[in-house]
Amino acid sequence: MQYPPTELVLDANGNVYHLGLSPENIADTIILVGDQGRVDLVASNFDTIQHTSQHREFYCITGTYKGKSITALSTGIGTDNIDITINELDALANIDLEKREDKPEHKSLRLIRIGTCGILHPEVPVHSYILSTHAFGIDNVAHFYEVPFDAEESVLNAEIAQHVGFPENVRTYISKASDAIVTLLDSDKTENGITVTSSGFYGPQGRQLRLKNKTSHINDQLSSFQHDSHRITNFEMESSALFALGRALGHECGTICLGIANRPNKEFSSGYKEAMEELIVYVLDRV
Repeated sequence: MQYPPTELVLDANGNVYHLGLSPENIADTIILVGDQGRVDLVASNFDTIQHTSQHREFYCITGTYKGKSITALSTGIGTDNIDITINELDALANIDLEKREDKPEHKSLRLIRIGTCGILHPEVPVHSYILSTHAFGIDNVAHFYEVPFDAEESVLNAEIAQHVGFPENVRTYISKASDAIVTLLDSDKTENGITVTSSGFYGPQGRQLRLKNKTSHINDQLSSFQHDSHRITNFEMESSALFALGRALGHECGTICLGIANRPNKEFSSGYKEAMEELIVYVLDRV
């Protein structure tokens, strides 16, 4: 199959259209961050740097850390940007951009998101490391693809949706993080659980300013959910699409977040740069 220019969109230099990257620009292990400024925080730990580029919100630095080749890439906010990021990273790894056809051998990337999140349990302190075992999506992105969900994912999705009671027409899904990535990042420093990936920052996460929302109950319902050993730990805005699309394309995906807001306690971090720097080193040492 040859991909036409309207499907595999490249720029004038033959790079993937949005990321502005070519295959030699990326490592097989990629740290994904939302904030462009966090790319520099990651790369400040690199021993060497081989590539730096920026196109739109997609800022990329590839280098080495203790002999390991690693790319740090910003995605911007939301699963819409993750849709772009995952598809274009996979194209870099698995499509011959000149011939516009699949490469004969599949390459699996390791895609690890380091983000920030809101905590849903009062006993979990701000600046905790929240490691996602699953992502519960209220964003719809995965529903546009032929993504297979296993029996556990289907059961958890149905039970959470029923327990919470979302506005009508919100269609949810749940996707599991890579077991290998979870094992790499798990320790006595992490709080592990299901991450809720929201389609917005305000109403979809139960916040209300001047515009009245339909989700004032959502945080209490999410935090009270329990199924076997699974509970819901936090809110963020990217992981559901990362896990679902990444796994369907054959990549290993995971997320670890720094909790910067405790929603039940109405507590927000007064400054988290140092804590984020420590989390970044925590991840780099394990990957």
